[in-house]
Amino acid sequence: MKARTLTHGGTKQRALIFETGDRVMAELKAFAKKENIRAARFTAIGAFQSAKLAYFDWETKRYQEIPVQEQVEVLVLTGDFAWKGDEPVVHMHAVLGRRDGSTIGGHLQEAHVRPTLEVMLTEGGALERRLDPESGLALIAPEVGA
Repeated sequence: MKARTLTHGGTKQRALIFETGDRVMAELKAFAKKENIRAARFTAIGAFQSAKLAYFDWETKRYQEIPVQEQVEVLVLTGDFAWKGDEPVVHMHAVLGRRDGSTIGGHLQEAHVRPTLEVMLTEGGALERRLDPESGLALIAPEVGA
């Protein structure tokens, strides 16, 4: 992954360009930790050689995996960074386009890039995640980390 810092009206923005074989979740998390990015939002387009999506089942309080074992276009990818304790948490959702024009979407858990993924990231502030007892998920607590 290559990174370039951009600025727009005083807002810190970055372009993160992934290459074939890059592991999206691992690289984004490592980047957030290295750069100490406490809160950010991002969007991306590109393509994956494979991915693992998931759907959160409210009844079981577990993610149901949705494997994607084919080349797909990243039509929409959006997400955010926040922290839980000493670790950044990358949360993102994706809509992926298949060869036949159909789509598949969900919570992105894992993806391998081919040939590129262009991520536009906007930083700002600090956000923390806290365990939500009802869902069992670590959700952003807007009152924490300000």
